Amino acid sequence: MRKILVVVDMQNDFINGALGTKEAEGIVEPVIQKIKEYESGNIYATRDTHKANYLATQEGKNLPVEHCIKETKGWEIREEIAELLKEKEAVIVDKPSFGSLELAELIFKENQKEELEIELIGLCTDICVVSNALLLKAKMPETKISADTSCCAGVTIQSHKAAIETMKMCQINIK
Repeated sequence: MRKILVVVDMQNDFINGALGTKEAEGIVEPVIQKIKEYESGNIYATRDTHKANYLATQEGKNLPVEHCIKETKGWEIREEIAELLKEKEAVIVDKPSFGSLELAELIFKENQKEELEIELIGLCTDICVVSNALLLKAKMPETKISADTSCCAGVTIQSHKAAIETMKMCQINIK
């Protein structure tokens, strides 16, 4: 069975930028170690991607903090992670919202060719990680999907824990 890793939004703005937290900074090294465990060509990464008009969007009205504006330093994946993703020939998907239909479709096509096992890590557990986990589960209900919470951080510790419970209830395996 082919093992796929999904690295969600390990971008500067979520680590130590506009929406950064000490918990997000704390998972950088574990994320690097996890990426190293996977074979080249078996890694997908997402990049939260917004336009300059972010504050006028539905998300911007509900979270009025400009972040991950395309082509800015905050939008970029943390440098040492980006270098490792390039070395591992990761597929990078820019996503305009919490969950990525494009990511789900790309992985679904791979799952049609051979049985996959999918593991998710990254930021933020309670928004983008859980959204992508649920999209993948909805698209591939018989595929084993897990999240390694030692490589995830949420907006708050409480919402991180709530997202873990949500994923458990939806049959996402928690490591």
